[in-house]
Amino acid sequence: MINIKENPELNVLNHSSAHLLAHAVKRLYPEAKFWVGPVIEDGFYYDMDLGDVKLTEDDLPKIEAMMRKIAKEDKRITRIELSKAEAMEEFKDDSYKLDIISNLDENETISAYRQAEFIDLCRGPHVETTKKMKYFKLLKVSGAYWKGDANNKMLQRVYGITFETQEDLDNYLNWLEEAKLRDHKKLGKELGLFMMSEYGPGFPFWLPNGMKLRQALDAYYQQAHTRRGYVFTQTPTMLNKDLWEVSGHWQNYRENMYTSSIDDRDFAIKPMNCPGGMLVYKNDLHSYRDLPIRLAEMGTVHRHEASGALNGLFRVRMFTQDDAHLFMTPAQLQDEIIEILDFIEEIYSVFGLTYSIELSTRPEDKYIGSIEDWDRSEKILEEACIAAGKEFKINPGDGAFYGPKLDFKVRDSLNRIWQCGTVQLDTNLPERFDLTYVAEDGSKQRPIMLHRAIFGSIERFIGILIEHFAGAFPLWLAPKQVEIIPVNTEFHMEYANEVKEILEAQGIRVSVDGRNEKLGYRLREAQMHKIPMQVIIGDKEIEERSVNVRRFGERAQNPFSLEDFVALVNEEVKSKYIHTINKEA
Repeated sequence: MINIKENPELNVLNHSSAHLLAHAVKRLYPEAKFWVGPVIEDGFYYDMDLGDVKLTEDDLPKIEAMMRKIAKEDKRITRIELSKAEAMEEFKDDSYKLDIISNLDENETISAYRQAEFIDLCRGPHVETTKKMKYFKLLKVSGAYWKGDANNKMLQRVYGITFETQEDLDNYLNWLEEAKLRDHKKLGKELGLFMMSEYGPGFPFWLPNGMKLRQALDAYYQQAHTRRGYVFTQTPTMLNKDLWEVSGHWQNYRENMYTSSIDDRDFAIKPMNCPGGMLVYKNDLHSYRDLPIRLAEMGTVHRHEASGALNGLFRVRMFTQDDAHLFMTPAQLQDEIIEILDFIEEIYSVFGLTYSIELSTRPEDKYIGSIEDWDRSEKILEEACIAAGKEFKINPGDGAFYGPKLDFKVRDSLNRIWQCGTVQLDTNLPERFDLTYVAEDGSKQRPIMLHRAIFGSIERFIGILIEHFAGAFPLWLAPKQVEIIPVNTEFHMEYANEVKEILEAQGIRVSVDGRNEKLGYRLREAQMHKIPMQVIIGDKEIEERSVNVRRFGERAQNPFSLEDFVALVNEEVKSKYIHTINKEA
């Protein structure tokens, strides 16, 4: 999936297309007024006020037709420069443009772009003529508050995308259709994984199948972390205001926290697990011999998100983070970062996910600690990546308020990019919480701390996995791993139940479909539910103590002895094998 913003040619083409969209809307709806129309990763949009006219997706073809008409007119697109007074006069009938202009410096030269009768504020650049924009598609219409403020008027936002060739546009539209089929909200409902309720917007409910998937993921998490020398903790969900003031969250994150009063004292539900991790470390005295200490916590946190931003499992108000807080001496820091980088490589490869790394540096405004500490910490992360042989790019100003971080951008099977893991270097919280260890010379020293998450949010990561695998999970992760289907429920149930008991004894999630339905119907049902393996039992299988196996997405049925099949299932679960569907089979 291409990032339009990062491709210079497509960036200019899509920015110009946003103006083409506004031009077409202005011709169709002369009273229309316009806010902003930026390029985004997957195309462009324009926010507009059409008065009493409410657009629906049925209106998009009409707007597209007008866009094509203007494109064919081959109108030259010219840049003009205006003084603030001239700009105010030019856009005197559009209150939204006047708002933008009023916030500009009095002596600033303002640029605008004109095509035929349409003019729009813009820094540019743009394509030379409207004729350059041939291969576009308007995708959807939605609401958007003016300036993103829920207290302001709701505008209408029209999304679109433009490519340089019809082939590229067709490929993208085909990709969109595939993405719709993989929508985790749709599949989550069909596969009985999770639900949402009006009684708790942004608070997901996990259904039985979803809990089985979560438990499989959690078991892997526990095993992998134990192997890497982590110990597990659990910290309280609600802690008092004093703690959040020490950590800096009350000053820097208060608007995103849920609060309450207990015994006349202010408390907050934790938006992050970190302060609790500080208290766990501080509970004991530590020697340099104890370090590094690796504390892992599957901690559930709550953050207030705007209702309009909520989106299935991708944006929720309650989620579980696979947090770890590592404490070490300065001499151990680089080795620990390299170890984490290796751990992240291991975890993502299990799911067939590739990734890139961004080094996010000190924010412009909200940060704690000295600039010297920030510069030193950023350098350490950079040198650790180089020592580990990991490529990275700089993401200026996007660090956490307490320290710089490495962000891990995961790429799924549709080439979409997701922010998942993070490694954050923190010299500030150990100082704020007065964390110490006894050094070799007997002096008290501050530990260096790393915050680390690999899945990020379990909810979001599961949403990504649902779409990555299109709901057809690998055998080890699937809520139901094997479905046994007796051909004749009168004669074949006894052996089917025996196979079930053998698999259950191996820890396999298995069931028998003994319904009085035709074999073909039950096979189709198992395929619809994306069960990785369907085992068919008939007379031959009973006689030979064998099984006939059909994998999800394939037509072929393959015979195995019962012993070989049990060994195959165990090996695929143990190895975390990802089976590639052979649609010819």
